[in-house]
Amino acid sequence: MSFGSRARAALDAYGPVCVGIDPHASLLEEWGVGDDLHGLERFAATCVEAFAGQVGFVKPQSAFFERFGSAGVRVLEDTIAGLRHTGTLVILDVKRGDIGSTAAAYADAYLDEDSPLGADAVTVSPFLGFGALEPFFGVAERNDAGVFVLALTSNPEAPAVQQAIDGTGRTVAGAILNDLRALNGDAAPMGSYGAVVGATIGSTAEELDINGPLLVPGFGAQGGTVDDVRRLFAGVLDRVIVSTSRGVLAAGSDADALRGSATTLNAELVRSLKTDG
Repeated sequence: MSFGSRARAALDAYGPVCVGIDPHASLLEEWGVGDDLHGLERFAATCVEAFAGQVGFVKPQSAFFERFGSAGVRVLEDTIAGLRHTGTLVILDVKRGDIGSTAAAYADAYLDEDSPLGADAVTVSPFLGFGALEPFFGVAERNDAGVFVLALTSNPEAPAVQQAIDGTGRTVAGAILNDLRALNGDAAPMGSYGAVVGATIGSTAEELDINGPLLVPGFGAQGGTVDDVRRLFAGVLDRVIVSTSRGVLAAGSDADALRGSATTLNAELVRSLKTDG
């Protein structure tokens, strides 16, 4: 099955919640596991126990594993392996973006089924030019994987680049969304190439219907609300994947509590976003 088909199935089966697996230092301390490799291992194993086959999507942030060096990357590999093929889709948050053979190497690392870091989908940055992402799309197609491209992010520095006007009179973000729409074409039930659009961007005049999934960070602790999601994504709510880390991980280091927090949030979002039709 294509990633778009699997994402549609996961949304329908579990709801739109994507749990961000972000083992930053303060969270490891809050959990009482310690900000060290052993604490990272305990954190990751608990997340696998809590979420594998229980939520539609998880999003490990690679940087929080990489900061422990090669041993941390090994924990990330084990985490991905424990979550994949359980009904839970792994979106690896690496935001890579480069050109030529380097982009191809990143694509092989994160999207090839035979790679120890191979995930169901990956986040990428298009700001070296959308065409430079072609290696990611090619590897994704061969492996039935997905690609989420940064388009409208919530950080305050973003508008200077993303809302700049290109040579055709479009915003940079609008051009990225148009390119994704063309890649997805008329794929059913939706395409495999998604956009990252923050829940806290305020408003946008861009057309967000790209016939693909929309990854929405910034929900919950970062300020995004259900009303924000309903307003920004009216008409495409059925394709929204709402990413939250602290909103679920604040439940603590007990796997049952974490699972319950994610399940409750999924039910709340399904109910709250349902009236879009």
